[in-house]
Amino acid sequence: MTMPQIEHRAIGEIREEDGGKLIGYAAVFNKRSKDLGGFVEVIEPGAFRDAISAGADIKALWNHDSNIVLGRTLSGTLSIAEDDTGLKVEITPPEKGIARDYAEMVLRGDVSQMSFAFSVRSDGQRFEELEDGTILRTLTSLDLFEVSPVTFPAYPDTTIAKRAMEEMTRNEVNHAPLKAKMMLGFIDRSIHTAFTNHKGE
Repeated sequence: MTMPQIEHRAIGEIREEDGGKLIGYAAVFNKRSKDLGGFVEVIEPGAFRDAISAGADIKALWNHDSNIVLGRTLSGTLSIAEDDTGLKVEITPPEKGIARDYAEMVLRGDVSQMSFAFSVRSDGQRFEELEDGTILRTLTSLDLFEVSPVTFPAYPDTTIAKRAMEEMTRNEVNHAPLKAKMMLGFIDRSIHTAFTNHKGE
């Protein structure tokens, strides 16, 4: 059985409301990401619909740490739903213990961002070149594994997305200019990273 190729994105916000629930958005629809190294990305409304309707066992973790569980859909302590804005999350954390201590950081405002872990379903993405030359990846159907309040939203690992783009360009002979533009984006990103690292030495 092939293991899913899991990606992470940190584009949401979270807060604590009266009653101790953590409420926010793990993902926002139709919001273009920053440059991810040669392309930008948007999540289409309905991208999580199938995962939610299938009753997937989704966890709410702290900083993606499976040892610190804040809630779970199967236990009713995590509620996930799509609305016009994006993927809305409601977490009912434990009343005691370390998970409650971490949830307190959201109340204090020390932690206010969210991340989510996903994989792309078959035919769940598309790539296109926009009129301004930007390469756009649109996510249309995703499997969702967990959501997490995060202290430091890490720069997303886009290796899987880049691999998908390369596969697309191999299969479509009319995309030579697109492939060239993506490669230039990767090179530019690598040069920038190397230069930044060199300055910091």
